[in-house]
Amino acid sequence: MTGVAFAERAAYLGRHDALVVADLHVGRGEASALSLPIGEREDLVDRLTALLDRFDPATVVVAGDVVHTFDRVSDRSRGTLAALRDACEGHGAALELVAGNHDTALANAWDGPVREEYVLGTSPESPSDGADPDAPRTVVCHGHEPPSARGDRYVIGHLHPTIEIEGDRRSCFLRGEGVYRGADLLVLPAFTRLAPGVAVNDMGTGAFDSPLVTDADRLAPVVVDPDAGGDGGGTGDALRFPPLGEFRELL
Repeated sequence: MTGVAFAERAAYLGRHDALVVADLHVGRGEASALSLPIGEREDLVDRLTALLDRFDPATVVVAGDVVHTFDRVSDRSRGTLAALRDACEGHGAALELVAGNHDTALANAWDGPVREEYVLGTSPESPSDGADPDAPRTVVCHGHEPPSARGDRYVIGHLHPTIEIEGDRRSCFLRGEGVYRGADLLVLPAFTRLAPGVAVNDMGTGAFDSPLVTDADRLAPVVVDPDAGGDGGGTGDALRFPPLGEFRELL
């Protein structure tokens, strides 16, 4: 899968000059009475800012489950969304939100568009500055429903994938060539660090809660080690593993 730079819980699509994250679940800490030592808002904003510093994208796309609670978005969560947008605008990047299954109340809390999917490439929605006009058409959606747009590549969230090796669980990407509608598929890990994630080691196709996963054995995990070769922006070494069908036999 060319043209993708893997960072910690984020992917930069260089030919589109776009940074894509998924599953922020803003408000999860508030709803569950859990919190990170530095707080949910600070953690999300600081890590996104580090990625903006590193990649300087024209566009940041959130691939669904922007917020956590279904029925309403609290004032605190609205403040976090505003802080994320301020961070993007401060770096000259547009922030685009794609709806996930959790985002039923998001449109009432966001004064910009909330899209069902976001198309990068040969589309009027695509950013022009710094983007490659010959880049593959990429559809960013959440992954809980089949997208209506056709693309050469689909980028989704929703699944919160992790892999477990010798008792250590790490967030991971899943990538597969030609595995959905004949196009490539990239599954992003959850950007929030409050989500425990789902270990995919032994999961077959039917266990994945997404219609875009049609052959799990062909999905290959990628794990980013932020402590190996990193620069403070969560862009350490990307460790690539064999597809799950082969990977299971190695464990």
